[in-house]
Amino acid sequence: MDDHRGLGLVVLALVLALAVAAGADDDHTRAKAAREAGEIVSLRAILDRVEAEFTGSPLEIELDDDDAGRWVYKVKLLAPGGAIVKLEYDARDARLLRAKGGGADAARRRRPD
Repeated sequence: MDDHRGLGLVVLALVLALAVAAGADDDHTRAKAAREAGEIVSLRAILDRVEAEFTGSPLEIELDDDDAGRWVYKVKLLAPGGAIVKLEYDARDARLLRAKGGGADAARRRRPD
């Protein structure tokens, strides 16, 4: 009986792993289609915007769709002081939606007056 239960758990784990992989592939396909249709800006455009608005080094970038169906680029930035700043940009127009983290203000580039 224990052998059947162990085998069942292995099969369940395999099915769940395949479902996660298929979901990730679907996300990639949707994101690629949105980019090709001109619905979202390129990763390069987001990186250019981050560089223009903040000092620091991007550590991680994720393209995600929120609950409202809006694509959002999420950027984790290592600020010069060592703080992690979390940035969110609207993927349609590269507009900054949110900057969170203790070093967000210090990392923001100052615009000349």
